[in-house]
Amino acid sequence: MKSTSFSTDAYDQASPPTTGFLEIENLFKSYTKPDGGEFVVLDNVNLTVAEDEYISVIGHSGCGKSTLLKIVAGLEKATSGSVRLDGKEIRKPGAERMMVFQQYSLLPWLTVRENIRLAVDEVLKDANRADKISIVNEHLAMVNLTAAADKYPDEISGGMKQRVGIARALAIRPKMLLMDEPFGALDALTRGKLQRQVLDIWENHRQAVMMVTHDVDEAIYMSDRIVMMTNGPAANIGEILEVPFPHPRDRAAMRNSKEYYDLRNYALNFLDRYFAQDE
Repeated sequence: MKSTSFSTDAYDQASPPTTGFLEIENLFKSYTKPDGGEFVVLDNVNLTVAEDEYISVIGHSGCGKSTLLKIVAGLEKATSGSVRLDGKEIRKPGAERMMVFQQYSLLPWLTVRENIRLAVDEVLKDANRADKISIVNEHLAMVNLTAAADKYPDEISGGMKQRVGIARALAIRPKMLLMDEPFGALDALTRGKLQRQVLDIWENHRQAVMMVTHDVDEAIYMSDRIVMMTNGPAANIGEILEVPFPHPRDRAAMRNSKEYYDLRNYALNFLDRYFAQDE
């Protein structure tokens, strides 16, 4: 694994952390096949993520991206190796790590407000009623859903449903946000708007974020670093790209820079190289 940095006089890219808020060491994940053999999904994955860093993980289907995210979430267990958040070993799901899935995962019999309040009630048990109402209202406003607060999921668009999921995840104030293809089910226009909104929220309320995506442009636009996985089985981290553009980001200005296309082409060539090997 190597870390690749693209830099010019216009950008000052900090080095990746040597120690991290999230620390993944020698991670190995395998499953037992019906014939008794072993199917290796992830092999010797090592990664550190800072407490205010936005990381994207990209790679071809079957490279273990979502499995890695689920292990960090505590939804899957590593076969060997360690995953620590803020110095504590991750062994099960916890409220300090909230997951946003591609599917909206809303309860259809609850309103937008009630879907968010459900998570707040479950996690922030010591908060009083007024504080809980304030937290819900704050996060409704954060994702521009105040006007839709009393609507049910089948009365709102896909983009709005995903915003509910993001607000619900953020409302319990997790230490780390995990997102598995969060914009993958949306049309291009809605996806672009929601990317900008999520980035606005993150730029104003910094926290650790790990996002799985297939979209190279999305990864460059949103991330501090891009983790590029080799093909599965037995996938690991092939390279890590440092994204040199400062925050807050201007998508149009980025796309008018030579460095943006150099970085984009480098990532695409990496993926093409592994795609060709797979064939």
